[in-house]
Amino acid sequence: VLVRNHNLFLFSRQLSVVTVYSPHFAKMTRMSVLADTLKTITNAEKRGKKQVLVRPASKVTVKFLQVMQRHNYIGEFEIVDDHRAGKICINLLGRINKCGVVSPRFDVQVKDIEKWVINLLPSRLFGHIVLTTSNGIMDHDGAKRSNTGGKILGFFY
Repeated sequence: VLVRNHNLFLFSRQLSVVTVYSPHFAKMTRMSVLADTLKTITNAEKRGKKQVLVRPASKVTVKFLQVMQRHNYIGEFEIVDDHRAGKICINLLGRINKCGVVSPRFDVQVKDIEKWVINLLPSRLFGHIVLTTSNGIMDHDGAKRSNTGGKILGFFY
């Protein structure tokens, strides 16, 4: 989205409006809050940071982080309410090699979960795929145990 900057010029009693498109006012739209959060976490892990501040916060992001925390990939995280979209301060443990989203959020049946594990994760032994199911947001092992499919959100290992 480019912001228009109207400049008025007066030429011999004639008023003309010139529209200038300035790249300094260009603003990208945020496509996926979860994708931005996971990319920020991955970049901070590569740089060796101990903490990372991500914004904005969303319910899906918080649930995804809770799954990561349950499997000891991240430490404690704190949701900071700034009366806007919110921020999340995450303590990193240095265990994340890669995390990302799967877009679009494909429908996954229980019988197809293993195919996604083979395609997304480097090994069956470690890494997790996060699904949103009718029972809540959970990893692929929990979805297999509860025998529910859902939509695939992302992965981490």
